Amino acid sequence: MNKIKLTIEDIFNVPTAEIFNPDNFKPVFSVLIDSRNIVKNSLFIALRGDRFDGHDFVRNAIKNGSTAVVIDKKKYKNFNDINIPVVTVKDTTKALGDISKIWRNKLHTKIIAITGSNGKTSIKEMIALLLNEKYSVNKTIGNNNNHIGVPLTILSTNEKHDILVLELGTNHFGEIKYTSDVAKPGYALITNIGDSHLEFFKDRKGVYKEKEALFRITAERNGFLFINHDDSLLKNAFKNYKNKINYGFKLQNGNVDVQGKLTGFTDKGRPIIEINYKNKKIKQSLPIYGEHNALNYLAAVSVGLKLGLTKKEIEAGTKKLRAVDKRLNVKNFKDFILIDDTYNANPESMKYALELLLKFKTYKRKIAVLGDMFELGKEQINLHKKLASYIYKNKITELYTIGKKMKYLSGSIDGSKIVKKHFRTRESLKSFLGNMEHSESAILVKGSRGMNMEEFIIVLEQNL
Repeated sequence: MNKIKLTIEDIFNVPTAEIFNPDNFKPVFSVLIDSRNIVKNSLFIALRGDRFDGHDFVRNAIKNGSTAVVIDKKKYKNFNDINIPVVTVKDTTKALGDISKIWRNKLHTKIIAITGSNGKTSIKEMIALLLNEKYSVNKTIGNNNNHIGVPLTILSTNEKHDILVLELGTNHFGEIKYTSDVAKPGYALITNIGDSHLEFFKDRKGVYKEKEALFRITAERNGFLFINHDDSLLKNAFKNYKNKINYGFKLQNGNVDVQGKLTGFTDKGRPIIEINYKNKKIKQSLPIYGEHNALNYLAAVSVGLKLGLTKKEIEAGTKKLRAVDKRLNVKNFKDFILIDDTYNANPESMKYALELLLKFKTYKRKIAVLGDMFELGKEQINLHKKLASYIYKNKITELYTIGKKMKYLSGSIDGSKIVKKHFRTRESLKSFLGNMEHSESAILVKGSRGMNMEEFIIVLEQNL
């Protein structure tokens, strides 16, 4: 199997590129943006960010073994003494995407791209884990899902990978179109359409408009679509498109290709799911928590079935499932449970997390420690207030909040029925949690990324 490489002809095909010292160009087998990770026969691209400028590390990259570099045209005067090939471009970030497109066209790897308001990372991890039972799989690392992370993930994929599971994120219009154009996926999945990033997308229709670009670009290449039939905005998407699988739980939404059924929960609150597809029936007690994770699992199994996994391979992969860090990560202690869901938050994921608290029936105290949800635009106050219905429905006994917007939730709660307290400072909440009695409690900690709610997890773990 020939190793994937970039030739000088490839570099000439990068828009706005001009090559200095072209006679010294040798094929490169990797493309990197961190000078510390440079390997032999690699191309270094100098990106400019808010906190760094890759041009400051060009000479380090060369010293560490880079055989060619890509820089901004305006910076060339600082590097005209360099003897190795220097590629100048108008925009190095754009060049990263253009180079990754060239790399992608050389891959024979099947690319599965995933976007959506909730569950992207969890489904990505599930799909990769299941497919790894049969294939050599590469995947997006962490949350590396933007206009830089997607090209880098593609460039980390090589001739040895059968499958690439790619996560696409967005908070502005046009980002999914850009990364989808770079990735050219053969398979596409949109997890759901929720109230995320409303500051930029205005409403759910705006969210759908942005996410739908993934389906459209995949369909233009006659790719395969996985449709969440339980989502009201997705179930009718590409209705007349033939190359697709519908999956879902809700029977009232009509027939689906992959039918899921939530048959119950274990004593520890883990979902039990039954899946029917053609002549296959799979029944599993999942090793992870949350009703929404059952739907995430159904989506992942739908992909696995389409890509030829056997029932035995799916069952083997399922046993290896683990919660993604800071995403409904349930930690069991002697007399209480701590749910670390601190990675991020929006109204839909708040609903899922609060529903999980209700599942821990052996614990009398259901405690929610909640921080602000960000990027909700004009509806931010109203959407925080609306969480009150989930607090009541899931029988939360104690509510502790922090943040300028969460004070509106606290004010919407009847304090005679639920113990509640809003904290104005992080230190006051830390002090309270550090002295709080934990016994017989299930404790959820959740908020948007910028709230740094993981700090409160540390306080609770220290106070055992």
